[in-house]
Amino acid sequence: MSENKFVKGIIFGAIIGGALTMFDRKTRDSVMNKTRYVRNEIQYYSKNREELKTTIEEQITKWKSVYDQLASDVSYISQKVNEAKEITPQVKNLVTETKDTFAHSKEEYKSIVVTEQDESSIFEHQKQN
Repeated sequence: MSENKFVKGIIFGAIIGGALTMFDRKTRDSVMNKTRYVRNEIQYYSKNREELKTTIEEQITKWKSVYDQLASDVSYISQKVNEAKEITPQVKNLVTETKDTFAHSKEEYKSIVVTEQDESSIFEHQKQN
């Protein structure tokens, strides 16, 4: 029973709200102009059904074209996302391998580079000779 009151309340509220908006002159004029336009369109297309059919077919073709283009774009983006997913582990592995290589090479570089103590001992050895 409360659902019935709720629906009735919504309907009455819409009717009262619509009636109150009609007190504004701009709103009344707008509603009247839109009503005249719709009435004229209905009269025109009721007399020219073939033109209505052609107009509807054009709109269907247009929206189908938009849909096809959108589907194509979504497919392309999906393909690129999948490619990025495949590349990401490869890049991660490359970075990890590079890091490991530098870490292992660090010790080798240390043995190649002469420290300051070694340099001073080399210079002292040369002075002594």
